[in-house]
Amino acid sequence: MGFRFSGHETFPCRYAWLPKAYAAIEADHAAFSDDERAMIRLGVGKNMVRAIRFWMVEMSVAVKHPGGGYEPSGFAKALFNRRKGIDPFLEDIRTLWLLHWKLSTHSAQEPLLAWDFLINQWQSPDISRSAVLPAFRRVADKEARPPSDVTLEQHFDTFLHTYVPTRSRKGEIQEDNLDCPLVELEFINAVGERRIDGTGKREPIYAFRMEDKPDITPEMFAYALDDFWTSRRSTERTLTFKDVTFGHGSPGQVFKLPEWAVRQRLEVISSDSSGPFRYVESATQQQISRREDVPGPSIIAAYGEVASC
Repeated sequence: MGFRFSGHETFPCRYAWLPKAYAAIEADHAAFSDDERAMIRLGVGKNMVRAIRFWMVEMSVAVKHPGGGYEPSGFAKALFNRRKGIDPFLEDIRTLWLLHWKLSTHSAQEPLLAWDFLINQWQSPDISRSAVLPAFRRVADKEARPPSDVTLEQHFDTFLHTYVPTRSRKGEIQEDNLDCPLVELEFINAVGERRIDGTGKREPIYAFRMEDKPDITPEMFAYALDDFWTSRRSTERTLTFKDVTFGHGSPGQVFKLPEWAVRQRLEVISSDSSGPFRYVESATQQQISRREDVPGPSIIAAYGEVASC
């Protein structure tokens, strides 16, 4: 498995980008085939055009069109269609959690280093620049073409600013800097600062929010579980509680949910006799299985009460 370190042009995804990208490729699958043409259509510079193209693919909003270019994914159509979409303007925090899920699990073969490594493999309780960058370097040096230190630094900054709001010197949030909608998830929080060894400088410290997240409903968890099972464990007939909670790319890991919160959702999902999953817990096993002839949950079902309206 190789990693990717660039493509975002150091820009975190901005609020307007995904709806704009969706509208552009819905109208014309060749909308991003030419940077100059896309610049005029979207009203942004060339680097931003490339960043928008990157994020619309990484967040599963766009897929390759058979005739070239891009077209909206089924996921994107369910969300962003102006007439029938669930959340065309990114107003529902559940949409943001789904976009985080898609971004964090987009490619198992060639994932983005920061998302794959920090979310799935980082063992430290906190995240700091001085600790992360050497770890990135060790991983990157195993690549056929290792990236430069500057590329790794920019990649880490882009990851961080996807989830952490930019603040002014006085500490207040600047509206024009609050670029990425995923900061609303509070997935990563600033928890303090510390002195960097051997220097007189101090650096900020961050940490994943390791607690229950009620916005990740049982319906959304079921959607993510089905996605995880289909894309990463397709040959397995059953999954263990450990698989779903701590497995690489699992819902428990990607959403950073505590064990009890995962178990609670599995119990709710299993209690729906018409649902696709059955969870059995005993003294000897904690196992999830699929109910026969029951289709996996749709993206609409992930919104719970929206689907029942």
